[in-house]
Amino acid sequence: MYLWFKLLHVFFIISWFAGLFYLPRIYVNLAQVEAGNRGEYLRLLGMAERLFKFMTPLGIGAVLTGFVIPFVTGWWGMGWVHTKVTLGVVLLGYHFYCYRLLLDFQDNRNRYSHKWFRVFNEIPVVIMIAALYLVVFKPF
Repeated sequence: MYLWFKLLHVFFIISWFAGLFYLPRIYVNLAQVEAGNRGEYLRLLGMAERLFKFMTPLGIGAVLTGFVIPFVTGWWGMGWVHTKVTLGVVLLGYHFYCYRLLLDFQDNRNRYSHKWFRVFNEIPVVIMIAALYLVVFKPF
């Protein structure tokens, strides 16, 4: 069963991360739209809304399969697994914060610049690198 769960986990992770990488890029563009260009704002907002709805089930699948694998393999007692699960929880927090930001854009309450969103967009990259390191090297 491990290989099936691993296959599903990798699929869900790749798909979820694609959304986590792209959604803040849409936010960068939303933050740059000039006040008078309502049509462009609504077009980008619609893209963000649809992407969030699409990526949320992928994130749920990634988290569920990520929790099952350590039990199937007997790895639950290993330290690197606990660290990786913690990174997954942090990534969930990032996902939900993206939702909070989406609500702000929907209500025209965005407080951040496009430069802030460019930096914000790098958070999942750092988490991904750390998680990959843990999985490949299993350091502890």
